[in-house]
Amino acid sequence: MKETINQSKLSKPKTFFLSLIILSLFFLIFLSLQPHKSMQKPISDLKIRPGYTSYDNYIHHQLQKTTNPNLRKIWTSTDWHRKIRVFTQFFNRLKHEKLLTNSSKALCVGARVGQEVEALKRVGVNDSVGLDLVPYPPNVIKGDFHHQPFDDETFDFEFSNVFDHALYPDKFVGEIQRTLKPGGICALHVAVSRRSDKYSANDLYSIEPLKELFDGSDLVRSRKVDGFGLDTEVVFRKRKFDVKNY
Repeated sequence: MKETINQSKLSKPKTFFLSLIILSLFFLIFLSLQPHKSMQKPISDLKIRPGYTSYDNYIHHQLQKTTNPNLRKIWTSTDWHRKIRVFTQFFNRLKHEKLLTNSSKALCVGARVGQEVEALKRVGVNDSVGLDLVPYPPNVIKGDFHHQPFDDETFDFEFSNVFDHALYPDKFVGEIQRTLKPGGICALHVAVSRRSDKYSANDLYSIEPLKELFDGSDLVRSRKVDGFGLDTEVVFRKRKFDVKNY
């Protein structure tokens, strides 16, 4: 009888530990079945402006500027030659630095009426096109920069001065990196030291968020510029292979 009692006492710890192991396994299985939640921390120095109730609401707001007849008249008359002249200076410097060549296939993201596209052609980069919500033939075709209508690795060079208009900066940058060829160049003009206009969807307070977003590219350089309300030029080169995948 005494031996039976001792065996009963010994079996209780074994049963307890076995139950604990089974419960732990069930808990791990439960966790594995839960939806994945991103652990990415918010990017500091980049703030998305509130107020957009839907993506359609955001697009409608952007179109209010792009389709404004008074602005389009200014862009195609008073501003036309002035902006082409300034963009030409920017692109000539990039050519001098061997970051842009006459053989480059180029895209201007958020080009409106295409002054930057015209400037590229005037410096010899003839295979150039612009992308905007509202087309302006022959230099600008219709498209959303959050979802570029181009195949992977299409362009050697991409330029944009509308980063501040991106509601989803990660998608904006992701599409640039997707459509750039390995070794391709992206040049952005952004506002860092001043607040952008009322149609901007985000505010940038340093270039650090850009370096984080361009995770498949290397920073070539940044410099101060006077680019129609934008004060900083940032240039990235897409890596020829992504070290994260090796």
